[in-house]
Amino acid sequence: MKALRIAICALAVFGVLAHGGVEEWALAVFETGAGVLFFLWALFALLFKEKEIVLPNVLPPLLAFAVVITMQLFFRRTASAYDTRAEFQLLLAYIVLVFLAAQAFRSLQDWRDFFWFSMLFGFFVAGFGILQHLTFNGKLYWFREMRYGGIPFGPYVNRNHFAGFAELIIPIALVPLVLGKVRRERRFVVGLFALLPIVALFMSASRGGIVAFGIELLSLIFFIALQRAGSKHLLSGGIVLLAALSLVSWLGVKEVLSRFGSLQTLEVKETKRAAMRHGTWRIFLDRPILGTGLGTFQLVYPPYETLYDGKIVNHAHNDYLETLAETGILGGLCCAWFIALLALAALRSLQEKNLSFAAAFRLAGLMACCGFLVHALVDFNLHIPANAFLFFLMALLATSEMPATQAAAPLVRNTRSAPSP
Repeated sequence: MKALRIAICALAVFGVLAHGGVEEWALAVFETGAGVLFFLWALFALLFKEKEIVLPNVLPPLLAFAVVITMQLFFRRTASAYDTRAEFQLLLAYIVLVFLAAQAFRSLQDWRDFFWFSMLFGFFVAGFGILQHLTFNGKLYWFREMRYGGIPFGPYVNRNHFAGFAELIIPIALVPLVLGKVRRERRFVVGLFALLPIVALFMSASRGGIVAFGIELLSLIFFIALQRAGSKHLLSGGIVLLAALSLVSWLGVKEVLSRFGSLQTLEVKETKRAAMRHGTWRIFLDRPILGTGLGTFQLVYPPYETLYDGKIVNHAHNDYLETLAETGILGGLCCAWFIALLALAALRSLQEKNLSFAAAFRLAGLMACCGFLVHALVDFNLHIPANAFLFFLMALLATSEMPATQAAAPLVRNTRSAPSP
């Protein structure tokens, strides 16, 4: 399964570096890659008679959501069958990849490898984002023109979407560090892996992203307070945060402060956001059961617009309201089911008395999902394929059992004396 793990990580890397995977060519590569991986896995399973197939807890609500979209297409309850089919194909790619990830990442050692990959990748993307921000010439990667404008950071056209990526990556390094699950000789490296994404998040000046990160920190502190775990290691996390704030102050604190002091974001005014939320809610009230069809918001919204500014509204800047408008109560219930599974995973984590490696890893996934879902209240990161895929991987991590392999078992039994991420 090592090859499958590498391929899944490669798709995640591609999605992020291809500007979040939002363009048609990137979507084609992403969806084709998911299909090819599933075919190769099925062929491998048949040839080598794979005995055990893992069905992750997060898969049923995604399948139920796919059934809702199938009903929209079958009963022609969509404003645009073409747009709904396109989004349905992407949804199927997510489902396939979540299923394959559950087969590939089974043991504690598998997830440990994923942690190192995520920390390294997040470190380099954050470093690139800071470098591009400081030397920006108006082009992505310093050579690609932005035909439709944007306020980029790193490989993303929209800095808020880079913030969504950072929210998912930061807990991977920060949570094990704070909980004392990192070996002494590795603490500096892991701290550095946490430091640079935090700096990049603040440099992106995404208000929603910074608030979501604050929620992640509060959730982690709340967990530590209840568990009375890792208090002696809080100093490590505090040092990382202090170093991050100091570096941000040195590189560009004025932009961050002006961003927070402004009554409007650089992309959409607050009055416009409020109008979009109101219009989206009216769409839902008009089509409450099955909605207008997945992916049809941009087509359906204009008659409901009350604050016209000459710009096309392609998303509601609130993933929850947009989901209700496009998929109705049935789609909303599927999403609530998914979130409830994460909430149950959080409750199980709170009940664990001895905080193992696996528990620390699951907590990192939960913190990442928590921040991402908070940011979804004011943005549309779930409509950025790379970020949505990483979110589903973190949700899988948060709900995974992670049995220890023989090689990893001694480390698990000796977590107090020899921690390792």
